[in-house]
Amino acid sequence: MKVAAITGPRQCSLVDKPDPRPAGDIVVVKVHAAPMCTEYKAYAAGWGGDCLGHEAAGEVVQVAQPGKVSVGDRVVVMPLSPCGQCPHCLAGQYIHCQSGIDPVALTGSGAGNATYAQYLLKSDWMLLPIPEGMSYDHASMACCGIGPTFGAMQRMNAGAFDTVLITGLGPVGLGGVINAVYCGAKVIAVDTNPYRANLARKLGAAAVVDPSKDDALQQILDLSGGGIDKAVDCSGVPQAQRLMIDALKRRGQACFVGEAGDLTIRISNDMIRKGISLHGQWHWSMADAPLIMKLIADSTDKLNTLITHTFPMSDVGKAWELQLTGQCGKIVLHPW
Repeated sequence: MKVAAITGPRQCSLVDKPDPRPAGDIVVVKVHAAPMCTEYKAYAAGWGGDCLGHEAAGEVVQVAQPGKVSVGDRVVVMPLSPCGQCPHCLAGQYIHCQSGIDPVALTGSGAGNATYAQYLLKSDWMLLPIPEGMSYDHASMACCGIGPTFGAMQRMNAGAFDTVLITGLGPVGLGGVINAVYCGAKVIAVDTNPYRANLARKLGAAAVVDPSKDDALQQILDLSGGGIDKAVDCSGVPQAQRLMIDALKRRGQACFVGEAGDLTIRISNDMIRKGISLHGQWHWSMADAPLIMKLIADSTDKLNTLITHTFPMSDVGKAWELQLTGQCGKIVLHPW
């Protein structure tokens, strides 16, 4: 099979790897859609490797034994390879599993952990059925496209009485706009990128604030009537995170989704006297799979807006170069 590989700074190619083979409950999936996430940073830096990606949707093509899926099933491939037996996995919060498995080692295959690939390996319980009539591209948005911010909205119980702030309008933040609008909330977004600000408005954001403006906080307070009810940071930028916390009303809630480093939180003024709740949200609970698939089914037009570009995997370099410009939403690779 072909897989994408980074061979140097802003250099890449497709390389040949052995086709993976199934064993136990680990099955082989033919990848039809591989959404692109932050791998472009590795491409720009030249961090070599051919095990890239963590999002996919495709078709089960080989199984070793009867199980939760059958050959021919269309499935969303959930990220990571958790154990399936610990309390986190059993509760649907597999993303926090601390006892992951290695499907390649367990099957004796030479490859299979990458999603920028024609085939991959995955435990059958980590595969979600794709409803009839739903495209692979749209179904794959259940991973990072709308998944993390879906989990954030569930965590905070966001709804029609809320004003929700989204800081950072990369693909994850744009997905957050879709989720918050679907909940019925008023959405205020924050970003400096005009292209993505325009996308956020098309997706239903009531307003987009440029955080580089001196009055950015006051704009948010005015737009929200004095403070934000719920917020999600998708930027991973401390200044944006600080803006989010400052914009929260008393007893407000916020979720951190964007990966980041250190942030100063004032225990007295932020947490105790203001009474806010801050959450870390990596993904979503598999117990909510029917809900996220319904959201996807109901959001066809918005997902067509979120997915701004598709590329054959042979053009992965062009896709990474586009990501580096910031002039895109979510990009999906097609390995075949």
